[in-house]
Amino acid sequence: MSLRLVSLVLVLTGTCVFASTVDPQTAIQNVLTTQVEAWNQGDIGAFVTTYAQDCTFVGKQILHGRSNLLARYRKAYPSKVSMGKLAFQNLTIRQLDEHVAIATGEWHIERVPSGGGPAGGVFSLVLQAHDGTWQIVLDHTT
Repeated sequence: MSLRLVSLVLVLTGTCVFASTVDPQTAIQNVLTTQVEAWNQGDIGAFVTTYAQDCTFVGKQILHGRSNLLARYRKAYPSKVSMGKLAFQNLTIRQLDEHVAIATGEWHIERVPSGGGPAGGVFSLVLQAHDGTWQIVLDHTT
């Protein structure tokens, strides 16, 4: 085996081990960071990829499924101006078992008056790890 091939195998093996050893707290924080970054780029499609396909959203109404959630967000936030800039505060993440965790916090959107003005509320999320990926299975946002 050539030295290059051995080096490549070692690098890839090390990467896989590192990826699988990310602690759940950090992995869940990364999910929330992904949401904020996608939202602030005006990318609702990327924002909802953090949800499981069979997720449930509880707000003014109850929605089931990522596609229904995507439709809801697109209707409620039809432009980047209406989306504004999202921030999460006072986050708490608590792992319930190896595959389930909850996250609570406050959300704030800064927008210009023509975009709807500032908005905010609180949220509680249930996240589930599936095949090494944490996804939101239940979102209760007010």
